[in-house]
Parts: sequence; structure tokens; C-alpha cells
Amino acid sequence: MPARLHSDKAMGIGRILGRAALVSACLALAACVMPTPDTSPRPEPREDEGPPPPSAESESFARYYASVQARLVSDGMLRTDGGGVDTPFSAAQLAANFERIALYDEYALSGGRFIAQQTPSRLRRWDQPVRIQPHFGAYVDDAQQAEDRSVLSTYVSRLARVSGHPIRVVNSGGNFHVLYINRDEQRTAGDLVRQLVPGISAETVNEIQTLSRFTFCSVYAFSQAGGGSTYVAAIAIIRDEHPDLLRRSCVHEEVAQGMGLPNDSPAARPSIFNDDEEFALLTRHDELLLRILYDDRLTPGMQPDEARPIVRQIAEEVMNRPS
Repeated sequence: MPARLHSDKAMGIGRILGRAALVSACLALAACVMPTPDTSPRPEPREDEGPPPPSAESESFARYYASVQARLVSDGMLRTDGGGVDTPFSAAQLAANFERIALYDEYALSGGRFIAQQTPSRLRRWDQPVRIQPHFGAYVDDAQQAEDRSVLSTYVSRLARVSGHPIRVVNSGGNFHVLYINRDEQRTAGDLVRQLVPGISAETVNEIQTLSRFTFCSVYAFSQAGGGSTYVAAIAIIRDEHPDLLRRSCVHEEVAQGMGLPNDSPAARPSIFNDDEEFALLTRHDELLLRILYDDRLTPGMQPDEARPIVRQIAEEVMNRPS
């Protein structure tokens, strides 16, 4: 089963050094000395003890993400207001942003690795109902699980409303899997993802297990074997080490991108599909992108030149339609 989409939220070290030093978030995997993993032996836990404590590496991830969130918020980033009078956009801008976000790829598979490469592509989306199933690692406590389920359920209801496509949260039998796992579980996630998506490639499994700490979260969507432009499965990785706002931001971005909006654009504003991290949560602009994506006048497999005039017409209509 080929991966047809790989997108992530990533951050280079320059991102936390101040607004003037911001670097590209998705794909700016800055060179940096990684914390040394804790390889000291730990006793096997008894059945009633639960998992062993998280490793020193996982704990360092948690401290790092907390510092990143605090710095971004203090710089006026990770906005949750969805934009306002300071972020106007026109139908023409909406159409151009849709083309870049929905009809270009952010990554290409080369030499067994996903590399940053903006590439014209085809329109892709789901044609079957999307069943989003959360999976929680052993380190996610009951209270956090309840919060995560609530956030995901509310968000999925919103996605279904704005896209017009059937999307719901399920407890089993999902085809879009959201994994809340920490660094320790990420390293050994291969068996789980192979179970969830039979036929997943070795390259994709390796990518999931080796994501660096600068990749905050990631999503992989899959079509049937032999290609095609309709998705049949997806896996999103949400790091359990994230503090509250970054955690919600990852859910908003990765689930929306897994619906068929795989790319980012520096021109998109107000939008979560922009590397600058100005907005943490789905905006009205992004809702309109989803309305365009699931409009019946567009069909999976359309290329940019073919889709462009239709997208412009739909953009004019949705901009003039009451919210």
C-alpha cells in the first residue's frame, strides 16, 4: 500500500530563538545535538505496576516542547482566534492557496526516505466515510485520554460539518488512526502501524519510528495498492510529550492534512497550513479549503491546470456564502 501523503509539523532550533529568527517549520530539520537516550537497564515491571518511567530522552522532549510553546505564545504565535480584521483574504487568494496546499506535495520519497520537495501533484481525498480512531500509548493517563477524546470528537464534528463528508470518531474499526504515543513508544511502533495498515511500506514504518524531536507530529495517508487518488487509510502521530496547545495544534493540522490538504504555503493566512506557526487551530480560511476540496465539481486525480478554473469558481461562491 503506497503512501500518497506524508506531512508533518516540524521545527528547527531557530524557531525558539525569537520572532526575527523564525525558520521554516515543516521540513526545517535543523542540525542539532540530540539528547543522549537513556540506555540504562530497567527492571521488568510487574503486571500491576504499569509501564516503566519514561526514558530520559522522552523527558527531555517534554521539556523542549514546553519551552517551545511558551516562547511561541509569548511572541504572539499559536493564535486560537482564527484570524480577524488583521487577516483579510480574497477569493483569488483562497483559490491560489488551495492550489498550493491541495495540489502540491510537501515531500517526495527518495532513496527510501521522505525528503522536502515541493512537487505538483493530483487532487486527493477520501471517497468513503472516514472513521477516526484514537489509540493511546501506555503513558497517557485516564484524564489525558478523556481530554484527547473530547478534543478529537469536537474537532471531527466540525470537519464533517464544513466539508460535507461523513467523518466520525470510532472506538474500533477505524480507517484513520490517531496515535498518541511518546518517544519510547514511537521507536517501537512498527508492529502497531503494520497491524493498523497492512501492506504499509518499510520506508514509511522506518520514518515513523525515527522521527526526530524537531518533527512535532506527522500524518501518512494511503491509497490502494497500484496507486490512485482516493485515500483508504491514514495514520497520524501525536507526541504525548506535548503541552496542551501544541497537542491540540498537532491534532488540528494533521487530521485536516490527512483529509487531503497535504502541503503548506507561506502565503496562506490565516491558516494552520503555513510554516510560521501563527495559528494553532483550524481557521475560517481553512474551513473554506475543506469545502472546496470536497465539492462534487472536483474529482480525485485532477491536476492543477485542470482543477484551477473550477477551484476559482468554487472559491468565489464559498466566500459569498454565509458562514
